[in-house]
Amino acid sequence: MELYLENTECPIRGATADLSLGGCYIETMFPFAVGTTLELKLQVESALLVVARVVTCDPQVGNGLKFIKMLPEDVEELSAFIKAHETE
Repeated sequence: MELYLENTECPIRGATADLSLGGCYIETMFPFAVGTTLELKLQVESALLVVARVVTCDPQVGNGLKFIKMLPEDVEELSAFIKAHETE
């Protein structure tokens, strides 16, 4: 996953855990403050663009993110990706 702070060009990379339609957890050594808005490029079958808000902060571990904006076709693709991996 690539993270972008609002109005920045330089991505920050992080590992994704606990992915759902409502959000995910990102593992990063330098987590963001609760309330920070991030733009994400989430790579599943293709790249999904998501706007998320930080809802939890674990110092030197990562952040819990809530997805707040996503295109309908990206929601469909993410849903299909999650369903396909639930059976594994």
